[in-house]
Amino acid sequence: STIVHAVDRLKERNAQEDLNIRCVPTSFQARQLILDAGLVLSDLEREAQVDITIDGCDESDDNLTLIKGGGGCLTQEKIVAAFSKEFVVIADYRKNSSALGQQWKYVPIEVVPFAWKQVKQKIESELGGEAKLRMAKAKAGPVVTDNSNFLLDWYWGGEGDKDWDQVNSRIVMIPGVLETGLFVNMAQKAYFG
Repeated sequence: STIVHAVDRLKERNAQEDLNIRCVPTSFQARQLILDAGLVLSDLEREAQVDITIDGCDESDDNLTLIKGGGGCLTQEKIVAAFSKEFVVIADYRKNSSALGQQWKYVPIEVVPFAWKQVKQKIESELGGEAKLRMAKAKAGPVVTDNSNFLLDWYWGGEGDKDWDQVNSRIVMIPGVLETGLFVNMAQKAYFG
Protein backbone atom coordinates (compact mmCIF):
# COMPACT_ATOMS: atom_id res chain seq x y z
CA SER A 1 0.00 0.00 0.00
CA THR A 2 1.23 3.49 -0.88
CA ILE A 3 0.27 4.80 2.55
CA VAL A 4 3.13 2.78 4.10
CA HIS A 5 5.58 5.05 2.26
CA ALA A 6 3.74 8.19 3.39
CA VAL A 7 3.83 7.12 7.04
CA ASP A 8 7.55 6.27 6.75
CA ARG A 9 8.22 9.73 5.31
CA LEU A 10 6.16 11.42 8.05
CA LYS A 11 8.16 9.49 10.65
CA GLU A 12 11.46 10.69 9.09
CA ARG A 13 10.33 14.31 8.87
CA ASN A 14 8.94 14.25 12.39
CA ALA A 15 12.28 12.96 13.72
CA GLN A 16 14.22 15.63 11.79
CA GLU A 17 11.93 18.63 12.27
CA ASP A 18 9.90 17.81 15.40
CA LEU A 19 6.64 18.43 13.57
CA ASN A 20 3.50 18.99 15.59
CA ILE A 21 1.31 16.48 13.77
CA ARG A 22 -1.57 14.33 14.89
CA CYS A 23 -2.66 11.46 12.66
CA VAL A 24 -6.25 10.35 12.15
CA PRO A 25 -6.30 6.81 10.76
CA THR A 26 -8.83 5.67 8.16
CA SER A 27 -8.48 1.95 8.86
CA PHE A 28 -7.16 -0.61 11.32
CA GLN A 29 -4.05 -0.98 9.13
CA ALA A 30 -3.42 2.79 9.08
CA ARG A 31 -3.83 2.92 12.86
CA GLN A 32 -1.20 0.21 13.30
CA LEU A 33 1.20 1.97 10.90
CA ILE A 34 0.84 5.25 12.83
CA LEU A 35 1.41 3.55 16.19
CA ASP A 36 4.38 1.53 14.89
CA ALA A 37 5.95 4.74 13.53
CA GLY A 38 5.64 6.41 16.94
CA LEU A 39 3.44 9.20 15.56
CA VAL A 40 0.70 10.83 17.61
CA LEU A 41 -2.60 9.03 17.09
CA SER A 42 -5.80 11.07 17.10
CA ASP A 43 -9.39 10.71 15.89
CA LEU A 44 -12.28 12.79 14.58
CA GLU A 45 -13.66 13.32 18.07
CA ARG A 46 -10.51 15.28 18.97
CA GLU A 47 -9.93 16.86 15.55
CA ALA A 48 -12.97 18.84 14.41
CA GLN A 49 -11.29 19.31 11.06
CA VAL A 50 -8.24 17.59 9.60
CA ASP A 51 -5.69 19.80 7.85
CA ILE A 52 -4.75 17.27 5.18
CA THR A 53 -5.67 13.72 4.29
CA ILE A 54 -3.08 11.74 2.36
CA ASP A 55 -4.40 8.46 1.01
CA GLY A 56 -4.09 6.12 -1.93
CA CYS A 57 -6.65 5.06 -4.50
CA ASP A 58 -7.48 2.09 -6.67
CA GLU A 59 -7.99 4.32 -9.72
CA SER A 60 -8.19 8.03 -10.56
CA ASP A 61 -9.51 9.63 -13.73
CA ASP A 62 -8.55 12.98 -15.32
CA ASN A 63 -11.07 14.81 -13.08
CA LEU A 64 -9.63 13.24 -9.90
CA THR A 65 -12.74 11.13 -9.50
CA LEU A 66 -11.50 8.15 -7.52
CA ILE A 67 -12.39 4.56 -6.90
CA LYS A 68 -11.31 3.54 -3.42
CA GLY A 69 -12.19 0.66 -1.14
CA GLY A 70 -10.32 -2.24 -2.66
CA GLY A 71 -8.92 -2.73 0.84
CA GLY A 72 -12.39 -2.46 2.36
CA CYS A 73 -12.11 0.79 4.36
CA LEU A 74 -13.99 3.13 2.02
CA THR A 75 -16.46 4.57 4.53
CA GLN A 76 -13.86 5.64 7.07
CA GLU A 77 -11.61 6.92 4.27
CA LYS A 78 -14.44 9.00 2.84
CA ILE A 79 -15.45 10.43 6.22
CA VAL A 80 -11.92 11.57 7.08
CA ALA A 81 -11.37 13.01 3.58
CA ALA A 82 -14.71 14.87 3.74
CA PHE A 83 -13.73 16.57 7.01
CA SER A 84 -10.30 17.61 5.73
CA LYS A 85 -9.24 20.99 4.40
CA GLU A 86 -7.24 19.22 1.70
CA PHE A 87 -7.31 15.70 0.27
CA VAL A 88 -4.19 14.54 -1.56
CA VAL A 89 -3.90 11.21 -3.35
CA ILE A 90 -0.64 9.33 -3.69
CA ALA A 91 -0.60 6.23 -5.83
CA ASP A 92 1.33 4.04 -8.19
CA TYR A 93 1.37 5.35 -11.79
CA ARG A 94 -0.76 2.38 -12.87
CA LYS A 95 -3.71 3.84 -10.91
CA ASN A 96 -3.80 6.96 -13.13
CA SER A 97 -6.36 6.67 -15.96
CA SER A 98 -8.11 9.05 -18.30
CA ALA A 99 -11.45 7.42 -17.39
CA LEU A 100 -12.55 5.10 -14.58
CA GLY A 101 -12.64 1.45 -15.59
CA GLN A 102 -9.39 1.37 -17.53
CA GLN A 103 -7.43 -0.10 -14.61
CA TRP A 104 -10.00 -0.98 -11.93
CA LYS A 105 -13.12 -2.87 -12.93
CA TYR A 106 -15.50 -2.41 -9.98
CA VAL A 107 -16.82 0.06 -7.42
CA PRO A 108 -16.82 -1.19 -3.82
CA ILE A 109 -20.05 -0.52 -1.93
CA GLU A 110 -20.39 -0.99 1.84
CA VAL A 111 -23.76 -2.47 2.76
CA VAL A 112 -25.66 -3.50 5.88
CA PRO A 113 -25.39 -7.30 6.03
CA PHE A 114 -29.09 -8.19 6.21
CA ALA A 115 -29.87 -6.11 3.10
CA TRP A 116 -27.02 -7.18 0.82
CA LYS A 117 -29.20 -9.27 -1.52
CA GLN A 118 -31.81 -6.54 -1.94
CA VAL A 119 -29.11 -3.91 -2.55
CA LYS A 120 -27.42 -6.19 -5.09
CA GLN A 121 -30.70 -6.68 -6.99
CA LYS A 122 -31.54 -2.95 -6.91
CA ILE A 123 -28.12 -1.92 -8.24
CA GLU A 124 -28.24 -4.50 -11.04
CA SER A 125 -31.81 -3.63 -12.07
CA GLU A 126 -31.32 0.16 -11.96
CA LEU A 127 -27.69 0.57 -13.03
CA GLY A 128 -26.87 -2.66 -14.86
CA GLY A 129 -23.73 -4.69 -14.49
CA GLU A 130 -23.21 -7.18 -11.70
CA ALA A 131 -22.78 -6.57 -7.95
CA LYS A 132 -20.86 -9.39 -6.30
CA LEU A 133 -20.63 -10.03 -2.58
CA ARG A 134 -16.92 -9.87 -1.75
CA MET A 135 -15.84 -13.16 -0.25
CA ALA A 136 -12.97 -13.57 2.19
CA LYS A 137 -9.87 -15.44 1.12
CA ALA A 138 -8.55 -16.67 4.49
CA LYS A 139 -11.91 -17.63 6.03
CA ALA A 140 -15.25 -18.95 4.90
CA GLY A 141 -17.86 -16.31 4.17
CA PRO A 142 -17.93 -12.67 3.12
CA VAL A 143 -15.41 -9.96 3.91
CA VAL A 144 -16.50 -7.96 6.97
CA THR A 145 -15.46 -4.29 7.08
CA ASP A 146 -14.05 -2.41 10.08
CA ASN A 147 -17.66 -1.22 10.55
CA SER A 148 -18.99 -4.83 10.64
CA ASN A 149 -20.68 -4.54 7.24
CA PHE A 150 -20.40 -6.41 3.93
CA LEU A 151 -18.93 -5.25 0.63
CA LEU A 152 -20.56 -5.49 -2.76
CA ASP A 153 -18.21 -5.02 -5.70
CA TRP A 154 -20.21 -3.50 -8.56
CA TYR A 155 -18.80 -4.41 -11.97
CA TRP A 156 -20.53 -1.85 -14.17
CA GLY A 157 -18.94 -3.04 -17.40
CA GLY A 158 -16.45 -0.22 -17.76
CA GLU A 159 -18.23 1.07 -20.84
CA GLY A 160 -18.26 4.77 -21.79
CA ASP A 161 -18.31 7.89 -19.68
CA LYS A 162 -20.60 8.04 -16.68
CA ASP A 163 -21.82 10.89 -14.55
CA TRP A 164 -20.09 9.50 -11.45
CA ASP A 165 -21.62 12.09 -9.15
CA GLN A 166 -25.10 10.97 -10.22
CA VAL A 167 -24.17 7.27 -10.03
CA ASN A 168 -22.79 7.76 -6.53
CA SER A 169 -25.93 9.60 -5.40
CA ARG A 170 -28.22 6.93 -6.82
CA ILE A 171 -26.35 4.12 -5.08
CA VAL A 172 -26.14 5.91 -1.72
CA MET A 173 -29.92 6.49 -1.79
CA ILE A 174 -30.61 2.73 -1.83
CA PRO A 175 -31.68 1.65 1.67
CA GLY A 176 -29.02 -0.64 3.12
CA VAL A 177 -26.10 1.13 1.44
CA LEU A 178 -23.73 2.78 3.88
CA GLU A 179 -21.29 4.29 1.37
CA THR A 180 -19.62 3.81 -2.01
CA GLY A 181 -16.00 3.77 -3.06
CA LEU A 182 -16.66 6.61 -5.53
CA PHE A 183 -14.88 9.76 -4.35
CA VAL A 184 -16.30 12.50 -6.57
CA ASN A 185 -15.11 16.12 -6.28
CA MET A 186 -13.13 15.33 -3.13
CA ALA A 187 -9.42 15.17 -4.06
CA GLN A 188 -7.58 18.41 -4.79
CA LYS A 189 -4.24 16.89 -5.87
CA ALA A 190 -2.85 13.55 -6.97
CA TYR A 191 0.75 12.39 -7.23
CA PHE A 192 1.56 9.24 -9.18
CA GLY A 193 4.95 7.58 -9.03
